[in-house]
Amino acid sequence: MAGRGMFGRVRGALFPSRKAPVQATTRAEHVRDKLFGGSTRAMAAAYGVSQRTVERWIKGTRTPPELSRAAERRWEKENAAREKQGRPPLPRPATSADRLANDAVRAQTTERGRQRKAKQLQQLRFSGHTARVGRATTFTIRGSDAVRSRDVHVTLTGEQAAALALADTEEQVRAVIGQVLADYFNGGPYGGFGPGDFEWDENEFDVR
Repeated sequence: MAGRGMFGRVRGALFPSRKAPVQATTRAEHVRDKLFGGSTRAMAAAYGVSQRTVERWIKGTRTPPELSRAAERRWEKENAAREKQGRPPLPRPATSADRLANDAVRAQTTERGRQRKAKQLQQLRFSGHTARVGRATTFTIRGSDAVRSRDVHVTLTGEQAAALALADTEEQVRAVIGQVLADYFNGGPYGGFGPGDFEWDENEFDVR
């Protein structure tokens, strides 16, 4: 996986020639050099760890922590309750390992490159990219007698794909996808939706 979460999948689809390092040790050095100007201190501060910890990540004597078993059990328990309610599961809690994976992806593209890509996409009516948003759920569907969950397959417009190309965090990607869903449903018989009206299973999200 290029990077955890929706952000990594979006970058991988829109910038397929930009591959992040696979090894955690190479990722750590790559991120330090490209995102933090080679400063171990700056990277350590951003990640909330000591400089020695970052140095160990780079040397390979320690790896960024994954989700603890206790935290994973809490996440699974909460999602079991949500499933009974017919609601999509919560995304897996982010860890330092997740952040490093996404930062390694982020480091592969420049601001200028993303702006150039976005400008190209904005000139297209349809971008040639599609998105699958798994188990998308609205809190209320106007004119419907039930809240329903469904997979939504969308052909992204040039403007929508351009917004994804410019998105630089998981939160920004989520906001764009929320707007994509709003545009999709507002084009049907219901209308009146905004980007914050939806939940979906981020583990079943992809862009092609």
